[in-house]
Amino acid sequence: MSDKANQRDFNEKNTGASLKQSNPEKYAYLKAEAEAPYRGLRRFVYIGFGASGAIGAFIFFTQILAGRSVEDNVGNLLVQIGVIALMVFLFKLDKKKDA
Repeated sequence: MSDKANQRDFNEKNTGASLKQSNPEKYAYLKAEAEAPYRGLRRFVYIGFGASGAIGAFIFFTQILAGRSVEDNVGNLLVQIGVIALMVFLFKLDKKKDA
């Protein structure tokens, strides 16, 4: 066989079409990962930072209710609420790109 025939056989065996036909689930996963790399990692970070903000907001809120340095804690509470809002916004933005 000539080199061109070997190359053509190689290309036919290793194209996306053959993977699409042989294993459609793997093809769909690889295609989705190629279109939006690190999506799972980004969502994990959004959830982690959002949870951290929620814990911080809870702590600062309870300190405000207890009456401990209310002036300082109000600012900190607002920062934590801002972090939560930002993470919710980024998570929803990331989900909107899926659709």
